[in-house]
Amino acid sequence: MSENNVVVSERTTPYRGYMRLDHYKLRHTIFNGEWSADLSREVLERGHAVSVLPYDPIRDEVVLIEQFRIGAYTAPKTSPWQIECVAGVIEPHQLAEDTAHRETEEETKLRILDLEPMHTYLTSPGCTSETVQMFCGHVDASDAGGVHGLASEGEYIRVFSMPVEEAFIWLANGRIENGMTIIALQWLKLNLSQIQSKWKVGG
Repeated sequence: MSENNVVVSERTTPYRGYMRLDHYKLRHTIFNGEWSADLSREVLERGHAVSVLPYDPIRDEVVLIEQFRIGAYTAPKTSPWQIECVAGVIEPHQLAEDTAHRETEEETKLRILDLEPMHTYLTSPGCTSETVQMFCGHVDASDAGGVHGLASEGEYIRVFSMPVEEAFIWLANGRIENGMTIIALQWLKLNLSQIQSKWKVGG
């Protein structure tokens, strides 16, 4: 299938604020070659983001953050305090890599020494166009800790480091509840030996 198999008869914007809500009326071809019924769909437009999983290959530790999330608060059977990667929205005319460096410094006070791309994925393609470009960030985690973020933006972010194997245990037992961090830790688990070889002193 391709974009040529979609016909939009109407697009309106019923809400525009920090985020934008667009409403579409459309049809698309289905797998037998016929056309679907007329569909009505809303799309949340909130831009695109990056995430960074900071990793110290010398200490073999990851740096994670914990913060309050309203979506988690309103969801059933989840903690409002989410353990996450670093993440932030890519500003207009800014590279994803620049955003990764900026957000890591703002949220953890750590400096990225190198970036390794992971994946780019759609966060929830049934209702938003948002994508996340994911990176693993080489850091020195010896001073990781404290509460950081921009208070002017309501950010109160607890920073902590932990052995990578303990993080993998948290992943396995369900303590990590958000997709971004699950994907990042799964990637690191699959690529740990390669990233250690690349980033260790003398590697």
